[in-house]
Amino acid sequence: MNKWFEIGIIVKPQGIGGELRILPTTDDPERFSLLSEVYVRPKVPGTPELYKLISARRHKGLVLIKFAGVNDRNAAEKLVGGVLLIPPEKALTLDTDEYFIRDLVGLKVETEDNQPLGEITDVFSTGANDVYIVRGADGESFMIPAIKDVVLTVSLPEGKVTVRLIDGLLELKA
Repeated sequence: MNKWFEIGIIVKPQGIGGELRILPTTDDPERFSLLSEVYVRPKVPGTPELYKLISARRHKGLVLIKFAGVNDRNAAEKLVGGVLLIPPEKALTLDTDEYFIRDLVGLKVETEDNQPLGEITDVFSTGANDVYIVRGADGESFMIPAIKDVVLTVSLPEGKVTVRLIDGLLELKA
């Protein structure tokens, strides 16, 4: 399993002073203001490099950040396409019944009477709730809403999610 958490993607420089525009890939963009450093995995294959974070602020759906040592547009351009990473110990604390997407992907899904349905391949948010994309044994994908009436248990140690099927659920094709 990947030990890093991806929290953003560098999309372009902001101005001429080395500031960067970040597309947040975290549920809580405010988390950038809590960090003092992040790793940047370069666009081309390479080892993530540690950067000290000087400032972070929200701007039009993006986050603008400034790294120590990145002082002009040319230096900022070299980082475009990089992915911002943090180690697991810097991850936000989750509430009960909350899970990191990376921990859900790959879990087996079965009904409450132990009938296998498939494996979670992706998770997306609708705003009201998350939706699990499940690939069945036949290769077809369908959607499972992550609501209490449907998702009965999530067991990371067992690697499985137990669901209660409701009418029409398996027809929700992804």
